[in-house]
Formats: sequence, C-alpha cells, structure tokens
Amino acid sequence: MRTADNRPSVLVTGGAGYIGSHAVLALKDAGWPVAVIDNLTTGFRFAVPEGVPLYEGDIADADLLARIFAEQGLGGGRGAIMHFAGSIVVPESVADPLKYYHNNTAKSRALIAAAVEAGVAHFIFSSTAATYGIPDVAAVSEETPQRPINPYGWSKLMTEQMLADVAAAHPMNYGVLRYFNVAGADPEARTGQSTAGATHLIKVAIEAALGKRDSISVFGTDFATPDGTGVRDYIHASDLAAAHVLTLEALIAEPARSLTMNCGYGRGFSVNEVLDAVDRVTNRKLDRRIEGRRAGDPDSLISDPSRLKATLGWEPQNADLDTIIAHALAWERKLTDLRGAA
Repeated sequence: MRTADNRPSVLVTGGAGYIGSHAVLALKDAGWPVAVIDNLTTGFRFAVPEGVPLYEGDIADADLLARIFAEQGLGGGRGAIMHFAGSIVVPESVADPLKYYHNNTAKSRALIAAAVEAGVAHFIFSSTAATYGIPDVAAVSEETPQRPINPYGWSKLMTEQMLADVAAAHPMNYGVLRYFNVAGADPEARTGQSTAGATHLIKVAIEAALGKRDSISVFGTDFATPDGTGVRDYIHASDLAAAHVLTLEALIAEPARSLTMNCGYGRGFSVNEVLDAVDRVTNRKLDRRIEGRRAGDPDSLISDPSRLKATLGWEPQNADLDTIIAHALAWERKLTDLRGAA
C-alpha cells in the first residue's frame, strides 16, 4: 500500500462546505495529504477537520493560489485539485445569472489557469445533473444530450468544456462528476449540511421534523410519476466523496485519460416517498403544504451510474433511504448543539 509520503497533495476548494467537507474526510481517512481553500461565505470553519490546513480566501486569487501550491507541494507535474467551490441555488441563478457566471465560470477559469501555470497534474470538478436540463430518457447516461435550462446548469457546463479544452492543450487530466441529488451526512456525524436556508428536500424535511420549520412544501402533485410528486435520485454525501477518491486514483494511474461520470444510485424516490421516510425515521408526522410546480422541475431525474461502477469499481455503502435520512437527522441534531454552544 502506498503511504501518504509518496501521494500527491490534494487541494480541496470549498472544502468547508457540504460536499467538499465530506471529500476532505474521505481523503484524510484514506491517508492523502489534503488542504482546503474556502472563503467561508457558505462554508464553516468547524467543517474542516483538525490537522487540515485551511486557507481562507478566494479561488480567483492567483497570488494566494501560488502560495498554497508552493506550501502544499502542488505543481511541477504533481498534485491534484478537487473543485467544489461555487454557488448552487438554481432559482437564485435565474434571478442573478451574472453572480453564477462569475462565481462558477469565471472563477473556475482563474483556478484552472493557476493550476496550468503551476503544472498541477489532476483536476476533479464538481458538476451537476442540471447540465442535462429536462432529459427525455428514464435513466440519464453521460451520452444524454446536455441542454441546461438555467444559468446554474450552464455555468457548470461551461466549466466542463473549459476543462476538456485545457486537457487537450496542457499536461493535465480531469474528472468531471455530475451529481444527482446529494443528501445525508457523514455516518460518524463529523460533518453534514450546515447552511442556513438550504433548499434540499431531505435537509428541509428534517428541519421541519425537529420543529425548526412549521411545515414542508410539496411543489406539484401532478407530475407523470406513480404518486404525482417529482422523483429524484438521492446519493449519500459519503458515497459521493468515495467516488471522488476513486476518481483521483484513476487519474493518477492513467495521466493521459480524463473521465466524465454520473454520480447517483440509478433509482429514484418521489417527494412523498422521501417525506414518508422522514416521518418513519423521526417518528413524527410532517405538515405537508401542497403548492404549485416550480418552473423547470422535471417529472423524474434518475442517473445511469453504470460508467462510474464499471470504471472505478465504485459500490455505494449508504444507499438505503432510511439510512440517508438517519445520518442527516443525527447531523442536524449535532448542528443544533454546535450552534447552541457557539
């Protein structure tokens, strides 16, 4: 087994945020040297484990990046970046598109440029199923046409294209991972989703179950699904983080190959099925408020993860819906204690 000494360092952007902090834990648990850059606008200092260097700053700050690369040993054909930093709220992207093209596209360009200039070898990018828009297939593969329907999806797709073009011109390979609906929290409750005002269904439902919200809104009951509510493919944040570590190993093993893969379980749950599960796990009855559909919500969005499994040998460890909810619930309770002690 390789030791941490001969493994390249990994810089995690947005490593104090929800998914980024799970990736940091997965890397640290597996013995990788890891550092974090985060501007802490939506991330939290407490999400970064002890012993992991945290650089508070912006991913478009070329001088800061050069210092981090030097201090952490990235560059000169070594090192990797896992890029999670960015803005993620779809309706906000519609209302304020320039914010999304700035934070997600322009700043990614600055980060990629710094990586190329320093000679960072590998780049893993946090992309999204939103790049597919409203697909006309039951299970979305990587070959499904990408037709985003909002600036968030476009901002991520533009970065995918930048990476493809840069890898063709420079000695850097990349992994693009397109996430479906990320949920849950670290099984040991070391990190989870901490952002106030989060819009993710499971997070919001658990807040309601714990009395932090009066009710939960169900947006649309007339979708072409078995129970009329929208169906989504939920993936546990720790399973997603594991896919990132496997992607890193694959990029190092074959420096001439880049990878693009969907990250989901290949099966979906409806909004009502999720809320039923939250009722079951919390032993409470949520107050569900029926509201109209949100613009651009597809009936169903389910991944075909066969490329991820075949390429990396990835197998989920937390694919049970009740487990995802139980882990999210444990984190939400811990978060209440953390905030109470602050």
